[in-house]
Amino acid sequence: MIRFLALAAFLLPITLLSAADDYVLGPDSQLQPGVPKGKIEKSVWKSAVFPDTIRDWWVYTPAQYDPNQQACVMVFQDGGSYVNDKGQFRVPVAFDNLIHKKEMPVTVGIFLNPGTVPSANPQEKARSNRSFEYDTLSDQYARFLEKEILPEVARTHNLRKDAAGRGICGISSGGICAFTVAWERPDLFHRVLSHVGSFTNIRGGDVYPGMIRKTEKKPIKAFLQEGSNDLDNLHGSWPLANRSMAAALKFAKYDFRYVEGDGGHNGKQGGAIMPDSLRWLWNDTPASKK
Repeated sequence: MIRFLALAAFLLPITLLSAADDYVLGPDSQLQPGVPKGKIEKSVWKSAVFPDTIRDWWVYTPAQYDPNQQACVMVFQDGGSYVNDKGQFRVPVAFDNLIHKKEMPVTVGIFLNPGTVPSANPQEKARSNRSFEYDTLSDQYARFLEKEILPEVARTHNLRKDAAGRGICGISSGGICAFTVAWERPDLFHRVLSHVGSFTNIRGGDVYPGMIRKTEKKPIKAFLQEGSNDLDNLHGSWPLANRSMAAALKFAKYDFRYVEGDGGHNGKQGGAIMPDSLRWLWNDTPASKK
């Protein structure tokens, strides 16, 4: 059983972490006495970049946020899963604990669900736009963040505008989406956290390892988590795809970490190592350039 991961576990070469898919949440993912809690506000967004879609979304403001100081910002796809303080990830709890201990910068969290297209028939369910938004290899989701979401949050929050002060995270298709945003727009986002990322051929995402090897290195810092018992289907093998991503990032000399356990296509390991992932992802954050 893995209760916590030392930083050495993240070092290359690729490390296989043995457990029986029995990952547990450590103290930094649990409510702690004396730690101030951030505020979470939920809204609904109707998008123009993704026409006709609506989505639930949440903004987390840490207790230490000072409107006179620019705050870092981190975006989460499938935001309802990440913002849930009783779920597998419990990001607001981890943010509270790490920011309180000054183990990550003061960071505003943006948690976005994928868009849905309401049906014209009230008896029918809305159509999910998740795969189109997350798996498509284009700059559209980055434009959605740049033109709609970041400016909306910036109306009420003093956010950093430099890519080094911004991170983005997701699970499965949300994981490849996070990487695509940074790949397409490294001027917007430098820091990527992917859990069991779908770097497979759902919509052509299996091309990334080759592209990484043949493209001039981009200013991206990436943390990839994967499980050896992840999916293997018509779209590809998730473990092989993530290992190929790690090998390509190593070849191209990116600043990255790859952690592979024995879990499946879920957030158990990703949630258990979330605090350590965040510490590493933000450990070199430069001072804000005002």
